[in-house]
Amino acid sequence: MKNDDVLKRLRIVEGHLKGVIRMVEEDAYCIDVIRQVQAVEAALNKVSAQILDNHLNSCVITAVQGEDPAERQRVLKEVLEVFETSTKA
Repeated sequence: MKNDDVLKRLRIVEGHLKGVIRMVEEDAYCIDVIRQVQAVEAALNKVSAQILDNHLNSCVITAVQGEDPAERQRVLKEVLEVFETSTKA
């Protein structure tokens, strides 16, 4: 996994989140806070997508090409569970 890229993005999100915290502490306009929270959520979704892409192109490919059917099934189940969790309301 490209940890440097992921860490860079997470540090940016961290800074953005600290800004949102400051906005709340300073009693900023609610809609402005909500927009910033949505921006943080979008940034975290991009991080998740990057991590998933890395996982699919490394661990999952290795498992699918491997000889162990139980490992293939386990890895595919993990991906399905992550997808199902992300789509829950």
